[in-house]
Amino acid sequence: MASGDRCGPYICGIDAAMDVVSGKWKSLILWELDNHGTRRFGELKRGLPGVSEKMLIQHLREMEQDGLVHREVYREVPPKVEYSLTEHGLSLNEALGPLGEWGQRRAERLAAEAAAAS
Repeated sequence: MASGDRCGPYICGIDAAMDVVSGKWKSLILWELDNHGTRRFGELKRGLPGVSEKMLIQHLREMEQDGLVHREVYREVPPKVEYSLTEHGLSLNEALGPLGEWGQRRAERLAAEAAAAS
């Protein structure tokens, strides 16, 4: 269950969806886990250049609370923690696919415009 004010009421479905992917890193965490499968914290951090440890921890906690990410703790020394997508996270990532395609076309258009201007 979501915490704090991250549980509605929502105006529409887009509002409810954006609530769980708000912030720069959440959609990238979804992408990273979808493309690479189960990852340890350090692997996620290396796969997301520019993310701070604090922000990654915060987003992973929120995503776990929202049911998007599963956190598995192995009782060993040193402790091992792995993150993976839940079915809910996989379905959200699938829903974001068309948005990613739109973004890719936008990036290509902007690059072409910049090349034409120079």
